[in-house]
Amino acid sequence: MLRTTLDCCINIRDLRARARTALPAPVLGYLEGGADDEYTLERNVAAYRDYELLPRYLVDVAELDTCTTVLGVEVDYPVLLSPTGMSRLFHAEAELAVARAASASGTMYCLSTVATETIESVAAVCPGPKMFQIYVLRDPGLNSEFIRRCKDAKYDALCLTVDVPVGGNRERDHKTGMAFPPRFGWRSKLSFVTHPAWSLGQLTGPGFDLPNVTHRIAANHVGIANGIEYMFSQFDATVTWDDAERMIAEWDGPFAIKGILSADDARRAASIGASAVIISNHGGRQLDGVPATIDCLKAIADAVGDEMEVIIDGGIRRGTDVLKALALGATACMIGRPYLYGLATAGEAGVRRVLDIFRAEITRGLGLVGCPRSTELNRTFLRAK
Repeated sequence: MLRTTLDCCINIRDLRARARTALPAPVLGYLEGGADDEYTLERNVAAYRDYELLPRYLVDVAELDTCTTVLGVEVDYPVLLSPTGMSRLFHAEAELAVARAASASGTMYCLSTVATETIESVAAVCPGPKMFQIYVLRDPGLNSEFIRRCKDAKYDALCLTVDVPVGGNRERDHKTGMAFPPRFGWRSKLSFVTHPAWSLGQLTGPGFDLPNVTHRIAANHVGIANGIEYMFSQFDATVTWDDAERMIAEWDGPFAIKGILSADDARRAASIGASAVIISNHGGRQLDGVPATIDCLKAIADAVGDEMEVIIDGGIRRGTDVLKALALGATACMIGRPYLYGLATAGEAGVRRVLDIFRAEITRGLGLVGCPRSTELNRTFLRAK
């Protein structure tokens, strides 16, 4: 039955529809919601329609190559998996399912600091390329500990998220009670009851926590009951470029800075030794009213594309979206919500289905656009409407 269900999902829209029936309303709202009026959330997706592909014909496309190199590792196609916090919310298999699927598919998974599995447990099931997403946190020594643990677990790169100096205003979560601490009303509680498969998975799985940080809760954190509460206390509004530069030096390996939207910030990232910038507005979940990431790509690629890799995150729902981003100057793309739809639908098998869809759409798109290798896409294959 599961295989039949997934075979019926031929695009990301189909998997989203399945996920919307699988998840209780508060969890679905957390997955799909954005900040304030959700303008940026909607614009991230819609902006891709403002760019059109210009195919070249009578080109030999009998052999198509989607491989590329990102942050020092080769991936089979230019789609990486973004860090998404608390993946156990969407399926009991959590981050382990995502890591296994990414490794089997030949691409890179980025584990979130706010994960429900440990750095080490993910590394154990993910022999393929992997990256760890990090913040500059208040707790002395925690960032250094993360860096040491990632080195020991053979992670290939670090990713510093910089667009969370304060939390965004996610109004859907306030309405459903999916805030911190949770305040579920009767409608939300009823939604949990009417989704027994999800609820059973949560009740029979490991307890919900953030195991990468819970061991730091000690006597000096009086009143903090769990890892989620601890994490909320750790975001530091005083972080500067100096902190990022120190972290780059301590890691001494491929390092991406995620949350960049301006060419000036991209240049600054290059100047302190970052290997890559990830153009991101946090999926529209932080500051509403900022541009769609695809609309920031050209300026950033022109500013730093010769010095560092440029990765783009946000709004990517089709293989043709990936082609458009590559043509504008991206090294690779990252997806978040699409693979979470797959995870919510069928765990690891659902994530694999998402990645299979993207790989097939990218490969088909290369043939149709007349470009045998994804690394050879450029702006001659694109037109802005």
